[in-house]
Amino acid sequence: MPSIDWARVEIGQELPPRQHPAITKQQLVMYAGASGDFNLIHTDVETARAAGLTGTIAHGMLSMGFLAQYAGELAGDHGFVQRLKVRFSGMVFPGDVLTCRAQLLARDAHQHTVTVQLWAEREPDHPLTTGEAVVLLREMP
Repeated sequence: MPSIDWARVEIGQELPPRQHPAITKQQLVMYAGASGDFNLIHTDVETARAAGLTGTIAHGMLSMGFLAQYAGELAGDHGFVQRLKVRFSGMVFPGDVLTCRAQLLARDAHQHTVTVQLWAEREPDHPLTTGEAVVLLREMP
């Protein structure tokens, strides 16, 4: 995935998307172990249904992690993510294929940063997790 090029940054520019493979139950179990979030609505269908859900749901922080990974890829080897904030607006289910997308919102020449709007969606124009990242970009050699 190509990183953001400071010399070619344009406000409003959409960046190349990144698609993640379908979310699996194994991934949710592994994420529960890594995060310490063992709420059974993420791994046990009966518990999820008893809570009023149609089935298990992915951890919200998993989709945030996808956006953080994507922001890091956009920063590339010559930059880093200074700040990331997200909001969860929809549920993610096993089997969902999430696409991370981004659009450049602002450029700060003094700080040498760009602000990027991020979102993860299952379907076009239906974001499930939205956010914003500030990325510091260093000059490329």
